Amino acid sequence: MRATDSSSPDQAPAIATLMERGELFAAECPSRAVLQHVTSRWGVLVLVALLAGTHRFSDLRRKIGGVSEKMLAQTLQWLEGDGFVLRTQYPVVPPKVEYSLTPMGLEVARQVEGLADWIEGNLGRILSGRRERADALAVAPLPGVRAGVRTPA
Repeated sequence: MRATDSSSPDQAPAIATLMERGELFAAECPSRAVLQHVTSRWGVLVLVALLAGTHRFSDLRRKIGGVSEKMLAQTLQWLEGDGFVLRTQYPVVPPKVEYSLTPMGLEVARQVEGLADWIEGNLGRILSGRRERADALAVAPLPGVRAGVRTPA
């Protein structure tokens, strides 16, 4: 996404402005990795779960059905590295570790919560559309396509 500024259309934005904002469509932009961390299935669910407050690892794993221990640990590490999650380790035996959102994590979690809410609120429409497309493909396949499988021309 290109930064907007008040300069004329003939002037390019200042390089400092571009570096600060990021260029999501550029292949090498680090914003792509952050986007992947935040919008991955597990990233969204971790962020939304942490909106409810501080959680221990096992609490998050129970709350987020289907996530493996490895994927949860990796997702938490990514989000911590991006500055969205705070990991607090207490010097006790057995070890106690808690995860919470940073102020920036709270901001991004609210954004993805809106997307998650929209998906849940519109799930009936989405599934209905899927069925309609699947039915249409099964009844009237495109030329060169047999029941959703492309055949040689």
